[in-house]
Amino acid sequence: MALTDPKIPPRFAVSDWHTSNTVIRTNAERQRDASHRVRQESRFLRNETDNHTRWTQHDSNTKLEKRIYDINSWKRSLERCLAESDAELALLQQERERTERALEAKKVPLDVTLECLMLRDNRQKIDLVRDEVEAQLHKEVEVIEGAKALLQQKVSEAFEQLCILQEARHQLHLDITDKYTTLEVDGECYGLNNNSENIGFQVHPTRTVKGSVTPETWDSFSNYNKLRAEAEMKASKHLREAIFATLQQTANDLEAQRQATEYAFRKRVHETNQAKSELEWQQKNTMEEISTLENDIKGIKEAIDAKNAPMKVAQTRLENRTYRPNVELCRDQPQYQMCHEVAEIGGSIRALNEKLREAENALQALRSNLERINEDLATKNNSLALDNRSLQVRQKMKEVPHSMMNTGRVFNSIQNSSRVPTMENAPFTEAQDITSPVQLASPRATQTLTPPVPERRGATPLVD
Repeated sequence: MALTDPKIPPRFAVSDWHTSNTVIRTNAERQRDASHRVRQESRFLRNETDNHTRWTQHDSNTKLEKRIYDINSWKRSLERCLAESDAELALLQQERERTERALEAKKVPLDVTLECLMLRDNRQKIDLVRDEVEAQLHKEVEVIEGAKALLQQKVSEAFEQLCILQEARHQLHLDITDKYTTLEVDGECYGLNNNSENIGFQVHPTRTVKGSVTPETWDSFSNYNKLRAEAEMKASKHLREAIFATLQQTANDLEAQRQATEYAFRKRVHETNQAKSELEWQQKNTMEEISTLENDIKGIKEAIDAKNAPMKVAQTRLENRTYRPNVELCRDQPQYQMCHEVAEIGGSIRALNEKLREAENALQALRSNLERINEDLATKNNSLALDNRSLQVRQKMKEVPHSMMNTGRVFNSIQNSSRVPTMENAPFTEAQDITSPVQLASPRATQTLTPPVPERRGATPLVD
């Protein structure tokens, strides 16, 4: 009974005791070995992770530094391009304003030419002819209208190019602004370290933000903005050359036509003066002939009157001799002679009267011709006055330059300069004469670039 009492603890054998000690010792040694291994591994891992963390942070700093350098390089390149765009915008705006002034200046020669045409419409009778002056005046109107159309076209092209260039400049400005912001962000990130105060854990910081792009897309975007601005600046320079050539060409054309018209005026005035001199000579000779003919008519009338007394004598004699008596009423020689005398005197009177009628008709014809000569002289004087008045009016075309611009500066050609001309270009001089025609520049072909432009996120243009 005593051996099976549960209250009595079991007894172990000595071998069990030794076995238990061995197990405990073995387990303790094994656990210590495991702990030592874990300690060694943790120390190695701690050192390894510390080194790896420092190296990865160093790599991040290096890449941030390189990224900041790349952004700075693009920023400086875009800023240079922006400065060139601003200079080109200013130059193109100047050319546009000069063209607008030249277009406005065409109003004076056009008004003068139309006034000359209206003045010459007051010519009278035979002088109202379609002469060379009228043809040149109409041609001058066509030249002026053509010049206005060309200048208006260049003004429109300049306005369109200004808008395109301004838009390209705006994209440059936005890109530069974004790079300034990015430089601030990356510069702040580059300045962070393990002891910075404004660091902390973030929620899902490795997420891909919507709108993110690849470095290639980023580089292509800035490169596109730069290439586009350069292409538009090149197009603007070509347009400025074309505008300059158009201003010169229109000024040349108008000056050449003005000289041709005034030459026609002077030639016509000379011809009219010659015709007037001829008419004055004819007037003088006609008046002298009229005076002479009037004296001759007076002489004819006096001659007719002088025949009346002899006629009366002869007729009286014949009448008195009819009273001779009887056989004394003889048709003797005196009778025949007196009859012959009456007939002769009557014939003379008839001949004188016929000549008087011819002289009076000639006098009337001379007076009619003199009246026509006087009328034609008045017409010529009127035409001369109108043409001289037109020449005086045309002096306004010399007082106001055709272009209302300076036309003597040396134009900086795009082929001779890869830089945008500076603002200190030599001014034009209105006094310089243009003697050689300038060929118009060929129309530009704007290259279309397809930009890899990412979606902008809340970008707002800066106010210049």
